[in-house]
Amino acid sequence: MRILLLNGPNLNMLGRRETSIYGKKTLPEIVSWLENRACELDAEVLAFQSNSEGELIDFLQLEAPHAQGIIINPGALTHYGLSLRDALVDAGLPVVEVHLSNIYAREGWRHESVIAPIALGQISGLGWGSYRAALEALIARLKGE
Repeated sequence: MRILLLNGPNLNMLGRRETSIYGKKTLPEIVSWLENRACELDAEVLAFQSNSEGELIDFLQLEAPHAQGIIINPGALTHYGLSLRDALVDAGLPVVEVHLSNIYAREGWRHESVIAPIALGQISGLGWGSYRAALEALIARLKGE
């Protein structure tokens, strides 16, 4: 079972960017943990990060036919990434949206997600644990548990 892990703009800066909000773990540390946990669950994580919406879409279109599910932290694309949303719909795979911070406890413009309506669920506010929860929930769902 292959899970695509997509991370949008600025997530390459985790561990350095506003650590009081986003935590001290870097994206490579989070990805490594997820890859190891996926292996324990008889799954594989294929991770990709880009600051460009088009590159995220290109990756998704290339890899979705070989995957069973998607975890995405769209970053700021959460609020306006309509072409990314369309690509996620076209992929035809279950999607879980992830955010490190509680987007509903922050600025009002962060409360609206164009991804949430097409996702199985949204997990936010648990720091890097949001990714952990998303991975475990998505794999359980795919296994019919």
